[in-house]
Amino acid sequence: MKSKIHSTRGLKFLVALLIFLAGAFIMPATAQDSATAEAASAAVETVSPAVVEATVAVPSEEASSVDPVAVGLNTLWVALGAMLVFFMQPGFSLVEAGFTRSKNTANILMKNFFDFMAGTFLFWALGYGIMFGAGSFAGAPNFFGIDFKDCKSELGIPNYAFLIFQTVFCATAATIVSGAMAERTKFYMYMIYSVLISVIVYPISGHWTWGGGWLSTLEIGSYTGGFHDFAGSTIVHSVGGWMALVGAWILGPRVGKFSKDGKAHAIPGHNLTIAALGVFILWMGWFGFNPCSQLAIASVEDATASTLVFVNTNIAAAIGGLAALFISWIRYKKPSLSFTLNGILAGLVGITAGCDAVSPAGAAIIGLICGTLMIFSVEFIEHKLKIDDPVGASSVHGVCGFTGTILTGLFAVDGGLFYGGGIDMFLVQLTGAGVIGLWAATMGFIIFFSLNKIHGLRVEKRIEEEGLDVYEHGESAYN
Repeated sequence: MKSKIHSTRGLKFLVALLIFLAGAFIMPATAQDSATAEAASAAVETVSPAVVEATVAVPSEEASSVDPVAVGLNTLWVALGAMLVFFMQPGFSLVEAGFTRSKNTANILMKNFFDFMAGTFLFWALGYGIMFGAGSFAGAPNFFGIDFKDCKSELGIPNYAFLIFQTVFCATAATIVSGAMAERTKFYMYMIYSVLISVIVYPISGHWTWGGGWLSTLEIGSYTGGFHDFAGSTIVHSVGGWMALVGAWILGPRVGKFSKDGKAHAIPGHNLTIAALGVFILWMGWFGFNPCSQLAIASVEDATASTLVFVNTNIAAAIGGLAALFISWIRYKKPSLSFTLNGILAGLVGITAGCDAVSPAGAAIIGLICGTLMIFSVEFIEHKLKIDDPVGASSVHGVCGFTGTILTGLFAVDGGLFYGGGIDMFLVQLTGAGVIGLWAATMGFIIFFSLNKIHGLRVEKRIEEEGLDVYEHGESAYN
């Protein structure tokens, strides 16, 4: 009965939060639309009929220069990328489910579905405007509006194509946290977190970078290229990874993870087969995540750039997996499948920032570093910090996302330290990755600490021991 009361209160709290967010953003968006309409009306009144007639009669130079074949190819490329990145959602679901116990599988699947369902609606309603609208700290909300950004002239693709591509990235950032907080989090508390990252945390830091904000134009010394994160090592993965670390810390370890003397005990996952399948799916999905972030394929230059990204992504994944395989073999006397799977993901996360800027040799080194670092990071977080992260999300996405981003400042062919570009690009990368990491960790602390004080993040001990599936959802994944 107690858990039902808490669940009802949590649902009411979630509804109230949605209403508050809608009210907070509808008014500014309405005011902005009104101001824009008045300005447009005034402009029309000052234009002579001759100018209007000329404008209608003569197609603009910009419109006449658009190649419909190129637009079609580029749109197909971006749409393919969106489909592949969407397919990463079942990959994340299978990895998390396989690395955890069978009694919580339905809860894990539900969380991953909710991330994408809620993220789709909320990013369209608010997040897209905050990320790409005009503004300094954050963009104007543009409630449910996407036409404020002319993607056809800027990127050569329709606005709808860019919206769906960015939507699947937002859902990826949200779902990373799920694994670190698995097996002991109240579902409705997780729902509230997912809402907040989709409309506030991810869009604001994304605005600083991909939305034309201050990090995109950051200059240090002679380097004027701005913070470089091609497909989201920091903007997507590190944001999710640092929030995952803070959330797991506030939530506390699973029952039985640590003994009274502080010694960590392994809690094996129930199905490494589906975890491995999930990694294969993620590896394939990354071929949409990275190469399709070029957002164009129709020209020779874009095709060459996209295929370089493809090759670099694959090399980093393979070398990251090999590094984890052999390091685990040396340290634990057996080649660990679990560590190898996370090594592949570590290489993929690490290369995502600079996959367009490094050579294949540089991609191999980045994969090697991230695959190795991941193992030591998992050990440090578990044994030294005493934080229970069932799937290693904090290490794979947070630590390796940060590391891959700053390594871009070393291995970038144009501007990297090891290619004669000096230390300036490295300092820009370090600043950007550090600031966004601090933002994500701070927001994670505020969100999870507040939710924990308001209703409590964690399920009761009896529910955790018997499994979240039946108590949280009334059904089991296995019967």
